[in-house]
Amino acid sequence: MIFPIGDDQVKRGCFPYLSYGFIALNVAAFVYKMSLNPEQQDALDLYFGSIPSEITRGQDLFTLATSMFMHGDWWHLIGNMLFLWVFADNIEATVGHVRFLLFYAIGGLAAVAGHIYFNWNSDLPMVGASGAISAVMGAYLVMFPSSRIKMLFLIFTFRITAWVFLILWIVQQWMYGTSSLASETGVGGGVAWWAHIGGFAFGFLAGFYFRTSGHLEGIELETDHA
Repeated sequence: MIFPIGDDQVKRGCFPYLSYGFIALNVAAFVYKMSLNPEQQDALDLYFGSIPSEITRGQDLFTLATSMFMHGDWWHLIGNMLFLWVFADNIEATVGHVRFLLFYAIGGLAAVAGHIYFNWNSDLPMVGASGAISAVMGAYLVMFPSSRIKMLFLIFTFRITAWVFLILWIVQQWMYGTSSLASETGVGGGVAWWAHIGGFAFGFLAGFYFRTSGHLEGIELETDHA
């Protein structure tokens, strides 16, 4: 498989405390979950995950926030944290901590909304930070389209322009998302594709706001040549 492991970095921007803090919170929550037995882990997901049929009835609305810090397994966590590590810091460094916090939270809500729209009566809990991270990626596409993303394939690394990688990524999400509509759950392979699409759409629009409101003025990128 091919993974992003780095990108061009913003020079002299805000230090991304929140981006790294979100990674730490996600890891801590998952480590705690892994300390429980399987029955307790399932109960934790049911309690803190967002269940569409409950949200649409106005129940357990706190899960709109808590679900963003829950993960199903190690690969789910590692994949999400890797994408958060690569893409979030440049956004926060550019727009500042408060705006980034609001952006990340609303992006997560937009992702849940996208999932619920196509899974109105589902009793399955949705967990994971990927919806909010998808918002980060949507904004990144607009704000840093020419940034070079460092990719890892087996033991080899290469770089690809951000707009190429991110467009290929969202096209893949769209294809899987439309395919999932044929299933009874609307979730394909255990993945909430429409959460990714909803989050990305919000982030894409937010990226235009950040770009046109002057947040990118004076911003420069530097490449890690390692």
